[in-house]
Amino acid sequence: MEYQKRTVTCGQLAAADVGKTVVLNGWVHRKRDHGGISFINLRDRYGITQVVVDADAPAALQAAAAELKSEYCIAVAGTVRGRPESMVNPDMATGAIEVAADSLTILSKCAPLPFQIDERTDAKEDTRLTYRYLDLRSGAMQKRIRLRHEAAFAVREYMVGQGFYEIETPTFIRSTPEGARDYLVPSRLYPGKFYALPQSPQLYKQILMVSGFDKYFQLARCYRDEDARGDRQPEFTQIDIEMSFVKRDDVLAMCEGLMRHVFKKTLGVELPAQFVRIPYDESIDLYGSDKPDLRFGMAMQDFAPYVEASGFQAFKEALAAGGKVKALVVPGKADYSRKQIEELEAQARIYKAKGMAWMKVAQAADGSGIALEGGASKFFAANAAAIAAGLGAKPGDLILMIADAKAKVACVSLGAVRSKLGRDLGLLDPKVFKFAWIVDFPMFEYNEDEQRWEAAHHMFTMPQEKYHDTLESDPGAVKGDLYDLVLNGFEIASGSIRIHDPDLQKRIFKIVGFSEEEAQRKFGFLVEAFKYGPPPHGGIAPGFDRLVMLMAGETSITEVIAFPKNTFAVSPMDQCPNEVDEKQLKEIHIRIVPKEEKTN
Repeated sequence: MEYQKRTVTCGQLAAADVGKTVVLNGWVHRKRDHGGISFINLRDRYGITQVVVDADAPAALQAAAAELKSEYCIAVAGTVRGRPESMVNPDMATGAIEVAADSLTILSKCAPLPFQIDERTDAKEDTRLTYRYLDLRSGAMQKRIRLRHEAAFAVREYMVGQGFYEIETPTFIRSTPEGARDYLVPSRLYPGKFYALPQSPQLYKQILMVSGFDKYFQLARCYRDEDARGDRQPEFTQIDIEMSFVKRDDVLAMCEGLMRHVFKKTLGVELPAQFVRIPYDESIDLYGSDKPDLRFGMAMQDFAPYVEASGFQAFKEALAAGGKVKALVVPGKADYSRKQIEELEAQARIYKAKGMAWMKVAQAADGSGIALEGGASKFFAANAAAIAAGLGAKPGDLILMIADAKAKVACVSLGAVRSKLGRDLGLLDPKVFKFAWIVDFPMFEYNEDEQRWEAAHHMFTMPQEKYHDTLESDPGAVKGDLYDLVLNGFEIASGSIRIHDPDLQKRIFKIVGFSEEEAQRKFGFLVEAFKYGPPPHGGIAPGFDRLVMLMAGETSITEVIAFPKNTFAVSPMDQCPNEVDEKQLKEIHIRIVPKEEKTN
């Protein structure tokens, strides 16, 4: 088909272009007819321009305009003219002008739409993903994909400017245990053998350090066979980074610089020179989470000093068992109903809390001081003034309390309540970005089911030096040289200083129950490489999808990925995963076992 190629885009024209002859190509966003005049909003990824077919236009042009429907793809040639002053649209970049059409060509027609393409749509997620090519035409999706592109460019710009090489690592690798299930790829040439898709480039980037490439990064595609959720997909992208001859502070400073550059370049947002650092234990104690949202306060407090003088036996028993009693002051919410408080308690119970006590702070009836009302107040009424003063609570505030013999349960369950309150009270401004480093993580976690120690992060993490002598005797006390970067309640990066001493690595393998033979079988190529002068090194891997999601003010990474999977790890658009021909299965030596046969 012969057609006129565009000379300008639909977001380009302004008052200075009045009088120019132009050609526009794009999609019909809206069309309306008024008094014999056709107004067509023509859209491409750059913007929208109003095209006008005047009442005195040639009959053929009027007929072509009459045929137009939403999302027809067309070419328009015409002359730029200024809009009448009363019709100038200050909300459009091109709102001062319109194009008087001289010719109009329909390049392709559009079937009836499954949903209207607007800035935002109320179509269900599966409908949006089934017709993702239409969803991607919306202004909101176009802006988010552009943001992703700009953020990726800013990452590369900063990293290259800091002397890093971008080096690709394989996507067909050996299957190694990294926490989640691997996606496996059967080999046609080697029956019974499989490649794995990488959960991360972890082992390869460490080998690059052995190879002398002391500053490596890549925007790496990673794959994990785990349940999907709002901030997780089966395939995802991370900014993978590794550095040699560094300590923790070097990695943190580099990552802070990267974030400052990306946010300044893409959003015009200035971030602080250094992010706050919170030890893991303190983060759990204050916020009940290792990824606290710092956009609002309401840090949890210790309620233990007020328990002994009370008659609240459940609190006393929790403390006697070595547990904690945590309190949360909710400013100005003494008007919360019993139903609202029960909803908060239900949130706490999800995290194993046995219950949640509460009381409201009020002015004493005689005006002489502070009183506590409702809930558990009868146990603490005699000490009202001291409790209010100690917790910083004022009349009109609500106090929530959770106790448990397991200190972490008390903290985490009340932390979940804090998070819900942040959402419910509208305290989570998406345009505010609060970063924090969580440091001094436990090196090991005890698996109660298997009665053994496991690496909290991965087995190549360096334990902090002061614990080297007590690794085997007290693994639970060991802190790793680990660090997470959190932003607005999400973990967006995780990293560590790595072990480069083969003997220390063997000790870690032994603690987590890996024999030398098993370690050799699963990580032999890394163990072998580390015999040849590995440098001290460390790294970090910011999750790129999650980062862009937060920059865009969204809560699901599907909003910033062009072709994501749904929450069932399925792509509704192309219907993958799908069945394949028997011939293909035979070529890779695979037989599908019927479900009933597998059960038997």
